[in-house]
Amino acid sequence: MSTIKDITSIEAWNDHVSSLPASTLLIVSFHAPWAAPCAQMATVLKTLASEYPITEPLSTSWVSIDAEELSEISETYNVTAVPFLVLARNRQVLETVSGSSAVKVRNAIETHAKISAQSSTGTSEKTPVVANGAPTAEGQTGDVVPQDPEKQKEELFRRLGDLVKAAPVMLFMKGTPSEPKCGFSRQLVAILRENAVKYGFFNILADDEVRQGLKEFADWPTYPQLWVDGELVGGLDIVKEELANDADFFKPYSVKANGDASAGQP
Repeated sequence: MSTIKDITSIEAWNDHVSSLPASTLLIVSFHAPWAAPCAQMATVLKTLASEYPITEPLSTSWVSIDAEELSEISETYNVTAVPFLVLARNRQVLETVSGSSAVKVRNAIETHAKISAQSSTGTSEKTPVVANGAPTAEGQTGDVVPQDPEKQKEELFRRLGDLVKAAPVMLFMKGTPSEPKCGFSRQLVAILRENAVKYGFFNILADDEVRQGLKEFADWPTYPQLWVDGELVGGLDIVKEELANDADFFKPYSVKANGDASAGQP
C-alpha cells in the first residue's frame, strides 16, 4: 500500500518530483502544525493512501509539506490556507482542494487516479494550459461509471475501521477540542483533559460521509462517540458511567502532564 512521504527541504522536493514517471498522480498535502484540521486531514489521507497499491510504473505518489517551513513551494501553488491539497501529474496541476472536506478530497483523488490509470495505458491524455501563472490542465473527457453502492459502503466501512483506530483513544465530536460545537462534545473533552488522556479527534461536521456512516458502523446514532483501542465506548453518559464504576478507566491512556493531552491528535 502507498504511504505519505514527508518533504522537509527544497532539494528533497525537487529530487522527488524529478524521479516520478510522467503518468504518476502526485498528491501534495500542505499543512501547518498549529492547525487542528490538518491533523484530521492527515488521518484521512493516510487512510486513502493505504487504499492505493504500489505499482510499476508508480500510479500515485503521496507527499506532505509544512506550508510555513517550505514557503517557497507553498507560494508556487498559491497556498493561502491549510489544509490544502494539490493534485498534479507531469509537473502540471490538475486540481486543488482547500479545506478539510474529506469527501471533496476523496472524490478529487479517485477521479484523477482513475484518469492517470487510463493515461498510462494510452486511453486518455490532457492538454496542459497556463492560467494565472500556475500550470493547470483541462479538457478532461470520459464517462465516470457510477460505483456500486455495496462497494461504496464496503470502502467507507474500511475507512471508518482505520479511523476509529487512528489513536488508542479517538473522539468523534462536533467541532474541535478548542472549539466544540455542542455541549456534550465540550463536556467529553473536559473529562478527557481532567483525566490527562492523550487522544485523537475527528470533527464529524467537516465530513458528512463519516458523520452518517459511523452511525451505522458503530450502531450508535448520536455524537460525540468515544472509541478506545478500536472499540466503541459510547457517548457522554456511558463515559460518565464507566468512570463512576472505575475511577482508573482512563489510567492506561493518561499522560504525566495535562498539557500533553490536548496534543494527542491523529
